[in-house]
Amino acid sequence: MTTTASAAPAVGDLLRTWRQRRRRSQLDLAGAADVSTRHLSFIETGRSTPSRDMIQRLCDELDVPLRERNEVYLAAGFAPVHRRRPLAELGPVLEAVDAVLAGHEPNPAVAVDARWDMLGANRAMERFLADIPPPLAEPPVNMLRVTLHPDGLVARLRNGRQWRAHALRRVRRQLERTADPQLAALLAELTAYPVPDGEDAPGGVGDVVAPMRLATDAGDLSLLYTVTVFGSPRDVTVDEVAIETFFPADAATRAALTALAASDG
Repeated sequence: MTTTASAAPAVGDLLRTWRQRRRRSQLDLAGAADVSTRHLSFIETGRSTPSRDMIQRLCDELDVPLRERNEVYLAAGFAPVHRRRPLAELGPVLEAVDAVLAGHEPNPAVAVDARWDMLGANRAMERFLADIPPPLAEPPVNMLRVTLHPDGLVARLRNGRQWRAHALRRVRRQLERTADPQLAALLAELTAYPVPDGEDAPGGVGDVVAPMRLATDAGDLSLLYTVTVFGSPRDVTVDEVAIETFFPADAATRAALTALAASDG
């Protein structure tokens, strides 16, 4: 008995799948991409092969990540358009990441890829990760695994149940955007972790945002976070880089972070 490898998906199938994932009708997408509905239908059914320009227009409208766009180009018989280089080779991009991380001291900040694998961190963030057990600390360090694993930061979270639910929602949104099978596997792993015991300790910034509330040797810290991404990326790595910067949500946290930084000398 012989087996054969499954055929690669056709370009029309890929584009139709992304259109359906984005919940767009053929009429809506055709109008936005300046193509007739008939021609779009022909592309999706394989009766017509899209040009490179047409692929770009459709993928732009569907917000297809650059990694997955390369698959669409390959399926249409074209060479991939978007390179994927290590962050260390991306000159100005690496400098920008390093500048944001260093400039955010004494507050913690970390650069991650689309799967939350750590690409870089400042000293304040490294301080929080210093006592993570070796299995979790082995590279690539995954920030979600480090946070939600029973042996990770979740044991120190005062609002572990709330933060777990928030983190899982973020992963689901990212999976919806990227359709990344490795991200789907990570989500399954994170979901299988036990829900933290007990009730979340009260606290927050009014009804504005839910902070991460972390118990440390310097006292309980309350941290807000923001996410920074690069505009108009052309490289796959750049498209997937995000910098998560944490800010003190109260005066006590601000003072504690400043004192911790000063203690490093």
